[in-house]
Amino acid sequence: MNSPKVSVVLPCYNVETYLRECLDSALSQTLPDIEVICVNDGSTDGTLAILQEYANKDARVKVIDKANSGYGDSMNRGMDAAAGEYIAILETDDYIKENMYEVLYGLAKKHNLDVIKSDYEVFLGEGQDRTFTYMKSCRKPEQYYKVINPEESIEIFNARMNTWTGLYRRDFLNQYNIRHNTTPGASYQDNGFWFQTFIWAKRIMFVDRAFYELRRDNPNSSVHNKGKVFCIFEEYAFIEQILRAHPEKEAALIRIFQKKKFDNCLYHYGRVGDEFKMDFLRRMGDEFKAARAAGELDSSLFIGSGWPNLCDIMDRPDAFYVRTTEDSVAVTPEQKYTRMEQKYKAAQQELEKIRNSRSYKIGRRITFLPRMIKNGIVCLRENGLSYTINLLKEKMKK
Repeated sequence: MNSPKVSVVLPCYNVETYLRECLDSALSQTLPDIEVICVNDGSTDGTLAILQEYANKDARVKVIDKANSGYGDSMNRGMDAAAGEYIAILETDDYIKENMYEVLYGLAKKHNLDVIKSDYEVFLGEGQDRTFTYMKSCRKPEQYYKVINPEESIEIFNARMNTWTGLYRRDFLNQYNIRHNTTPGASYQDNGFWFQTFIWAKRIMFVDRAFYELRRDNPNSSVHNKGKVFCIFEEYAFIEQILRAHPEKEAALIRIFQKKKFDNCLYHYGRVGDEFKMDFLRRMGDEFKAARAAGELDSSLFIGSGWPNLCDIMDRPDAFYVRTTEDSVAVTPEQKYTRMEQKYKAAQQELEKIRNSRSYKIGRRITFLPRMIKNGIVCLRENGLSYTINLLKEKMKK
């Protein structure tokens, strides 16, 4: 059997609710020459049984079952087992459009790419009630369909930091030993993988089409676990260690690294529980003051209010905390959209409860006549007697 064109790695932990939709989307790809490597990370629900069911039906599905060791280790185990020319990452609560890998693989082969990435869609809800929002991966139209060397085009580091919208040439990943950080229980381990691909890639392309459907039912739930609050600093220490080990890369990229670190720390700050926000800001301020002292901050790289915000966090963290609310600059556009959606749906549900309540129905009956009179007077003033009489006749017919 020939090696597959694409190896799809699925990290799986207690995802029985969404797993079938995810697997179906992978196995129905118009590029059939793929393998789907599912790494079960010690799930305690029905995840493993579903994986084994699919493996029994389709030889392209391979299952790695292991004790719980975290996201990073699961991803690395899957990548180590991959035989495909390119590797894809698919999170098991998401799904993909059927032509994703055919389109991206075709472009990757045509342009001999190390990495190819696309736009994506964020969705909320289930079934017919799902709402989708298109998300651009790049800030500028001219950054699409162009072969880019990130070290020569620093601005491309402002692309959205995700790992699941594209393909990675397996030989490229192995050549530079690009894998995920494996700190048990840590978060943001995709940041380190993303940054490594941009550090070492010579040929990256972005495609302005959305193939990946990202579930975001609750992306802004606060982080109240003290062990998770500061994990982002651990991940960026991991990235920094890689840069420091390669002086030529450090010299070229340390300033954009600090800018990217700021962006993601600020995003994480918006999710940190209120009880930890000040501690987080102080830690963040201390780390960036050290970077400033080392001459590693470049204000020209920061967009909009980014640089003033960083200066406040370094020198006036208390003031930054006071003026930071859920509608502040510390909240990304994606977060704002999601929160508005959540508030709107909550308001709809509350209104529906009120409308179905007994007291509301009784109140509507009691106030029926006064409302009719009030509406009739308003209609009479605005439209005249003849129109009002005709309207009343129409309503009485119904």
